[in-house]
Amino acid sequence: MKVIAINGSPNKKGNTFHALNEMGKVFGEEGIEFEILQTGHMDIHGCIGCGGCAKNRDEKCVLPDDGVNELIQRIKKADGIVFGSPVYYSGIPGTLKSFLDRLFYVAGVNGSLFRHKVGASVVAVRRSGGLPTFQQLNNYLLYSEMVIASSNYWNVIHGSRPGEVLEDEEGLQILRILAKNMVWIMRLVENGKDKVIEPDRERKIFTNFIR
Repeated sequence: MKVIAINGSPNKKGNTFHALNEMGKVFGEEGIEFEILQTGHMDIHGCIGCGGCAKNRDEKCVLPDDGVNELIQRIKKADGIVFGSPVYYSGIPGTLKSFLDRLFYVAGVNGSLFRHKVGASVVAVRRSGGLPTFQQLNNYLLYSEMVIASSNYWNVIHGSRPGEVLEDEEGLQILRILAKNMVWIMRLVENGKDKVIEPDRERKIFTNFIR
């Protein structure tokens, strides 16, 4: 089995990386392959709502190639996905939002590529804004019928300078428990595939409140 983590920070070796890497240590101990994909530094255009991916159904975004389509194919093969983000004005950075909007839009209109995969969100923050950012990340997981792993507290770890999160003992425990729970759930999913019938995927119903 494999877990892919998305580092949405523009700082390749910042606190978001260190947080994800701590989870990676647990995955390694459990024999789970682990890889961090760095996206925060990429020049990623935001979704333009053209609906091209829904029309083509080829698991690709129609915007000019900026690396997103390659990442989609790599992520969809993982058993578990962790989304890591720093906090920018009590939210995720703009580049990460552009990436996640396109990633999940393409995944959704192509048969729910991430449905029932095990997912988790992790936030690295200096002081405030961790919970709004955590919820913003979770919105993508919840909408996609992913199985969300939890810990013994909200998945927020604190630090300012790169590497400072490694001094947050409670935060490190949160990540350690989160990683262990992810492994457990992934194994439950894997071992239950031939024993428990997966519920049928329902076609999405769209409504609005204009009368």
